[in-house]
Amino acid sequence: MNRVRDFWNQLGGKLGILLCIGGFVAMFLGWNGAASYDRVPAQFPYLVSGGLVGLALVIIGAAMIVVETNRKGRDELMATLADLRAAFESGGAAVPPAALAATAPLTLDGLVVAGASSYHRPDCHLVSGRDNVSHLTTDEAEAEGLSACRICNPAAA
Repeated sequence: MNRVRDFWNQLGGKLGILLCIGGFVAMFLGWNGAASYDRVPAQFPYLVSGGLVGLALVIIGAAMIVVETNRKGRDELMATLADLRAAFESGGAAVPPAALAATAPLTLDGLVVAGASSYHRPDCHLVSGRDNVSHLTTDEAEAEGLSACRICNPAAA
């Protein structure tokens, strides 16, 4: 039973794409068939069979793609939560260094973040999200020839 469910879970997004493509083909064939007749009553069977069936296939396929995307996001979230739970239960010993760097406090008293040509406060949005930053004191940053950031102004703090 689990193998069948896993197979359908893997097939969901691909089947959704195929249904969307099939729906567009059905709409094209319905339009093409309707365009070959100049009387409106003769066009209705083509519009109904091709247009409505094609539209239904596109809607069902798009729904399958959305469900598959939500499933993958949920699986990633559950894996992350399991890692966090394991790290919390082990007292933080299993936390990888990258996770520790991401949860570092935003205010490091007396330290600034060195950029390429200027230095910033640790909470400055110009250096937020960078992985390879070095923390210096204000005096060390000025000794290296770095100027204070004009946005966060760490020299005034």
